[in-house]
Amino acid sequence: MSVSDVTTPSRKVDMNELLERLSTVEQRLETLEESQPDDMVALIVFSGELDRVLAAFVIATGAAALGQEVSMFFTFWGLGVLKKESNLAGKGLFEKMMAVMSPSNSTELPVSKMNYFGVGAKMLRQMMKDNNVSSLEEMIDMAKEMGVKMLACEMSKDVMGIHDDELMDGLEPAGVASFLGESLRSRTNLFI
Repeated sequence: MSVSDVTTPSRKVDMNELLERLSTVEQRLETLEESQPDDMVALIVFSGELDRVLAAFVIATGAAALGQEVSMFFTFWGLGVLKKESNLAGKGLFEKMMAVMSPSNSTELPVSKMNYFGVGAKMLRQMMKDNNVSSLEEMIDMAKEMGVKMLACEMSKDVMGIHDDELMDGLEPAGVASFLGESLRSRTNLFI
């Protein structure tokens, strides 16, 4: 009996055939492993409302604390969270109107329910302070320190007339394709 032949009660199997099958199985396993999501969390922050943005940052910092890689894609109203100021210089009429009607920065975000001309947001912030809960601004700083990637949607910036100098430092400009690349690699995807 040769080394390349293995006999079984029912049939004789060629060792080369077994090696080919093993190679095929290994390739398929490698392909499956590559297609598995990474330990990542991807969030789309569409809302510009204080309570919803707080939830997004609680999830983002919690995931980062657990060792997850986190990407937050801020688009449309969510870009207001990233603003440090509004600047009307160099803007057209509609862009100026949008800037005046939108929050200038994260401290001016309304709440989604019971805002009552800003009173609801002030009440929520005070209740958070009374209960030793980090403010939104502290959570943003914490997220940055923890390596949470914050992506500012280029198209939304253009549509809403938000210029780079109005946004906080350390953001990554990104298009939807960049975010989708992150999203496809993530185990968890959330739209807030």
